[in-house]
Amino acid sequence: MMAGLQTAKKDLRRKIRDVLQTIPADSIISQSRIATNRLFSLTEYQNAKRIGVYLSMPLGELSTTAIVQDALTNDKEVFIPYIHNVESPSPQQKVSIMDMLALNSVEEFNSLVPDKWGIPSLAKAQIGTRKNCLGGVGVSPSESDKTLDEEWGLDLIVMPGMAFDHEFRRLGHGKGYYDHFLTRYSKEAESKTTTPKMPLLVALSLKEQTLPSTEQIPVANHDWPVDVLIVGDNGCFVRHH
Repeated sequence: MMAGLQTAKKDLRRKIRDVLQTIPADSIISQSRIATNRLFSLTEYQNAKRIGVYLSMPLGELSTTAIVQDALTNDKEVFIPYIHNVESPSPQQKVSIMDMLALNSVEEFNSLVPDKWGIPSLAKAQIGTRKNCLGGVGVSPSESDKTLDEEWGLDLIVMPGMAFDHEFRRLGHGKGYYDHFLTRYSKEAESKTTTPKMPLLVALSLKEQTLPSTEQIPVANHDWPVDVLIVGDNGCFVRHH
């Protein structure tokens, strides 16, 4: 069953990737502007104090640059993905996971160096003293670091994805970073004294990444759906009830 699911996901990724390569840059710019303005109109975005945002690739993806700039300008705390390796049970196998770490300013954002995919990224040297959205600093904060419950969690996450369907299912890039992060987040949330809720998950999608209503994304139990889907044509957005 899992093998069939993985094959179906891989085929859909390949199909979407081919489509994304044909989208003119000016279409991505205008769809990014429409989707971004839609996001800004959400009460949950306006009220959010702490948000997580993916930093966009230069091609084939809605740009999040204006979101990061707006959030920092409006004194929101912004946390961005940082991928790093962790110890795994078998020494041969590298396991990489994602943490969300604080971005300190628009100036810092503008000075980030692109990684091999062209995504602006924090350098290893910048990590040690940086706030982690799950409390403490750095990528593996000790429990003693995690002092105040209110210094924990996110109000909203802007989610990337390869494709989305009308049932709010999301097809990621295949590494499982966001699904693992959200599972970890929900487990930690359960252990808190005050009950922090899950963040609102908002996906931004180019119209070419949204499947027709007759098609579904193949998902497993560990795949997280999103709460709000904002599509770059005419700012159409739908909300999961």
